[in-house]
Amino acid sequence: MEEKLSKIIVDYSLKIKENDRVLISYMNDSCKEFVKLLIKDIVLNKGIPFVKRTDHDINATLLENTLDNKIKELQKHAKEEVENYDCFINIRYNENEFEEKNIPKLIRNKIGEATLKEREIRTNERRWVLLNYPSKLDAYKAKMPYHAFYKYAMQAMTFDYSKMEEQIKPLKDLMEKTDKVRLTGKNTDITFSIKDIPVIPCLGESNIPDGEIFTAPIKDSVNGTITYNTPSPYNGNVFEHVSLTFKNGKIVNATCDSEEEKLMDILNTDEGSRYIGEFSIGFNPYIKDPIGDILFDEKIIGSIHFTPGAAYKDAYNGNDSSVHWDMVLIQREEYGGGNIYFDDVLIRENGKFVKEELKHLNDIQNKE
Repeated sequence: MEEKLSKIIVDYSLKIKENDRVLISYMNDSCKEFVKLLIKDIVLNKGIPFVKRTDHDINATLLENTLDNKIKELQKHAKEEVENYDCFINIRYNENEFEEKNIPKLIRNKIGEATLKEREIRTNERRWVLLNYPSKLDAYKAKMPYHAFYKYAMQAMTFDYSKMEEQIKPLKDLMEKTDKVRLTGKNTDITFSIKDIPVIPCLGESNIPDGEIFTAPIKDSVNGTITYNTPSPYNGNVFEHVSLTFKNGKIVNATCDSEEEKLMDILNTDEGSRYIGEFSIGFNPYIKDPIGDILFDEKIIGSIHFTPGAAYKDAYNGNDSSVHWDMVLIQREEYGGGNIYFDDVLIRENGKFVKEELKHLNDIQNKE
């Protein structure tokens, strides 16, 4: 299946062409054979591959010991990368999600501010793919034997994304016509407007696995409370049962099961971190349960994510921040249920689309 995944990334996601300069970054030697496949497929397309091997533990130590003179160098390196490469493939490998727990917030903020321009260029003006190669930690969090998780992860990542484009069109059309959105569920009742904000299907061009469609709320339109029912990892901390209350777009109250002080630290990062930058609906049929890995969890069928922090430029609502924190609420019945309403019309009930033109999205993997 790795051969299939490599072809998807090179031919479909990035559409590598002659003389494209491609930087592959990977974090663990378990990924080496997959990296070799990517190199060969890039060269078949007459692209030019480069490889950078990183290490999560070493990176964390470097960041913990970063001084201001190093931050200037990091900005220079980030600038060199966006100037010298056309495409980026970032292969992460989860070994310890708490590795970056001790990196001082001040250092994170300084690096974020110094490299903001380069990150925006990389995200919005370059072609890129981000994926997590299946690790034993991922298997443990998914409560699966490794061989079973590997098969599951590869199945989710190698979905035939080209089929999704037509299948998602009725939902895209409906969202583009929608003004008011209401989300309900356990300890959740929230409203906002998405009027005239672009609607973007995500079909394997950047994130692997994929299967979501996103927009953003009008910045000051969010009112009510949302309570997330999946783990919310961020910067080496994992938060459970985060609940956010909004008034006129701004988070005015926030709670979680523990580490509330750290939760507030994140939400106080900058002016934009208390506003929402993304509203998205997940529909990858192979991803049903959370594993604490946002690349998978935000695509869960029957879920939504509602994201404090920066809006993407292609669905921009005016909110800028160094934070972009995807938090996931699963609305399927076994997770407590919940509904989505567009302009007061029920669209999805307990995780299943109920409008006739959308029902095929409940079983998308069986559609030819």
